[in-house]
Amino acid sequence: MERMHGYSSASVALEKLNNLGYTIDYNIEFDDLLANADQYRIDYLFRYEGESDPGDESSVYGISKNSGQKGVFVAGNLSLIEGKKRDILLQLELNEREV
Repeated sequence: MERMHGYSSASVALEKLNNLGYTIDYNIEFDDLLANADQYRIDYLFRYEGESDPGDESSVYGISKNSGQKGVFVAGNLSLIEGKKRDILLQLELNEREV
């Protein structure tokens, strides 16, 4: 997983990932990721903190599936996301740390 810091905004990260073929929006098309999380990995992780408020945090994930599908997931402060989406993102991050 490539961790990226210091980009100007989440939209810049999304544009970079789109140019790399990450076109699926996993915020919307989450069902397959939920059902088959073991087939996905985080390739890129962009973190952004607001200049005036460190609590103004967002993360942009570039996620790929074993089949070659690529997409993005955008999250605000991860501690504020509830349920399955948070659990899957945390598990994918943990999986990458073990590699």
